[in-house]
Amino acid sequence: MSIIAWLILGLIAGFIGSKIVNNSGEGLMLDIVLGVVGAVVGGFLFTFFGAAPVTGLNIYSLIVAVVGSIVVLWIYHAIAGRGRSAI
Repeated sequence: MSIIAWLILGLIAGFIGSKIVNNSGEGLMLDIVLGVVGAVVGGFLFTFFGAAPVTGLNIYSLIVAVVGSIVVLWIYHAIAGRGRSAI
């Protein structure tokens, strides 16, 4: 995937993950970073359980990235102690 595709996927996945976990976005830059890191984490988790990782800019990859960003956000909130998450 190109860097632009990673940024688009990261922005969308990070925003959706932020909305799911704490009902508000974390801000444009943090949403992008969260989504890209979430895509990597989600790809690792999906591969670990026998599914395909991020495959491109498509719905499946968005689901993988959102799941990863939710995991990353949940860990971030657990460590930082900033409020309670919805999970």
